[in-house]
Amino acid sequence: MAENTKNAGPAALLAVEGIETCYGLSQVLFGLSLSINAGEMVSLMGRNGMGKTTTIRSIMGLTPARSGAIRFAGVEARGLPSYRIAKLGIGLVPEGRQIFPNLTVRENLVAAAANRLGARDPWTLEKIHALFPRLAERGGNMGNTLSGGEQQMLAIGRALMTNPKLLILDEATEGLAPLIREEIWNCLSMLKARGQSVLVIDKNIEHLTRICDRHYIIERGRAVWSGTSAQLMAEPDLQHRYLGI
Repeated sequence: MAENTKNAGPAALLAVEGIETCYGLSQVLFGLSLSINAGEMVSLMGRNGMGKTTTIRSIMGLTPARSGAIRFAGVEARGLPSYRIAKLGIGLVPEGRQIFPNLTVRENLVAAAANRLGARDPWTLEKIHALFPRLAERGGNMGNTLSGGEQQMLAIGRALMTNPKLLILDEATEGLAPLIREEIWNCLSMLKARGQSVLVIDKNIEHLTRICDRHYIIERGRAVWSGTSAQLMAEPDLQHRYLGI
């Protein structure tokens, strides 16, 4: 099966080209490339341990790629410190959520609030509360008292409060109760309708193919396939081979 990599526009918001990333002497990514255009929602799929989180960490500069290019909004980001990459306009919802446990819900949300890029309709505390009413109800509670689902809502809200050009979610619904998962997927659908660019990692193919424009499948540190939802659903053998379905 030939790899399909012809979907990127000439001026992609995020362009990752041929990156190689290692942890010490152990190489994890081998010439991986992907792109996201403005307003697109793109998924990164693959079995556990294939390099999805390392890809995110490379984009964010947390585990710097040793070669290749990472361009965001026309700026070469590879080699920049993580805080400068975030300031370019990338909001990360990391695996495990990583909220501030000793701050209240409201303090978590306002701590990183900014509109550095001058968004015309910026996210505010009121808009986050409208998106996730539970966060308004728990505003005075400490972060470490929240349920897993509430922490994920808080992590998404915190990232949106930076008014990012690109939102990245690593394991968007992992470990969450079914009702909370539905709430997260509804949130992502709303963000897509708003025109928010999103890169999402998750295992729920049904939801991903419903809301994402394109998909990348990663296998042992390489992007082995990319295409649209219709193309992915038309290839059940592909899903079985790379996703274990």
